Amino acid sequence: TGNLMPTVSSVTLPGRLLLLLLWAPHLTMATNWLSLARLPRSRPVSGAEPCGRLRGLTPGQVGVCRARGEVMESVRKAAEMVIEECQHQFRNRRWNCSTTPRGINIFGRVMNQGSREAAFVHALSSAAVAVAVTRGCSRGELERCGCDRKVRGVSPEGFQWSGCSDNLSYGVAFSQTFVDEPERAKGMSSGRPLMNIHNNEAGRKAILHNMQVECKCHGVSGSCELRTCWKVMPPFRRVGAVLKERFDGATEVRLTRVGSRTALLPRDPQVKPPATRDLVYLAPSPDFCRLDPDNGILGTAGRRCNGTSRLAPDGCELLCCGPGFRAGRAEVVQRCSCKFSWCCSVRCQQCKNTVLIHTCQE
Repeated sequence: TGNLMPTVSSVTLPGRLLLLLLWAPHLTMATNWLSLARLPRSRPVSGAEPCGRLRGLTPGQVGVCRARGEVMESVRKAAEMVIEECQHQFRNRRWNCSTTPRGINIFGRVMNQGSREAAFVHALSSAAVAVAVTRGCSRGELERCGCDRKVRGVSPEGFQWSGCSDNLSYGVAFSQTFVDEPERAKGMSSGRPLMNIHNNEAGRKAILHNMQVECKCHGVSGSCELRTCWKVMPPFRRVGAVLKERFDGATEVRLTRVGSRTALLPRDPQVKPPATRDLVYLAPSPDFCRLDPDNGILGTAGRRCNGTSRLAPDGCELLCCGPGFRAGRAEVVQRCSCKFSWCCSVRCQQCKNTVLIHTCQE
């Protein structure tokens, strides 16, 4: 029993560099498919030759690309969704999902460490692929899938299941095939693949446990004598918010032998084992305060912060890693004196106002 994989915090600086080098061949592959977001829309992402030229894919993912080419445009959309949603959810945090200027490792070496941030990105990525592919099914963009026709009959609430329910099972199955492939290729006996697989599944469960029902009324003069309903996925913004909550409550785990197998158990024995929908991580996060280009950390110098809040994550003391911030005044242009017209338009003037802003110091 015990931790079979050292954490970044438990080794010296030369040891950390060696550790990153040893982990890099596997770790940098798992989320490199996100680099599809960098490709111009005019570049094809399916077909035998184009698939072979996609640098961010593992050999197994290239095989999926060649066999299931029609789905790859949805995967490209998923990569874009991950970056946008990650940057929205972490816009007020020290690490704000900043991306590297080039290359296939979109979020830099931050993903190489088994931290909370890596856990969140893996969960969000697997969810994004499931959502994007499921949307493609519902919109009729994919030949091999369509609406979920298994949702039929009368519900316990008395409404009729009908319409086009989102075919989440197809999207989830493809996400497991594509996103989990790097982990299965490396084997499931070491800590990081187990961590990634757990978080990938937690991302997909964030969709499953937040499915919604939409309905339409049928009857004379808008009465609801008959209701037909169908299941839809939650907005991806909702999925991101759920996973952000899981990030804040993530469990630090270690690789432990249990009988003849290995498993991830809480590092603190007083903490209950994580559920399948929870996020887990192996190593503590960097503080993200100082510029560290080698590891893709931009630091917080120059970031806007909230000067009126001390305890919020975007408060200057927390975001700027101490009292290192300055206040200044800036002129902003805002809409003002807005008036509603008789129909459906709004007319506004442009007003200049001077506001107090706070920024983290160098």
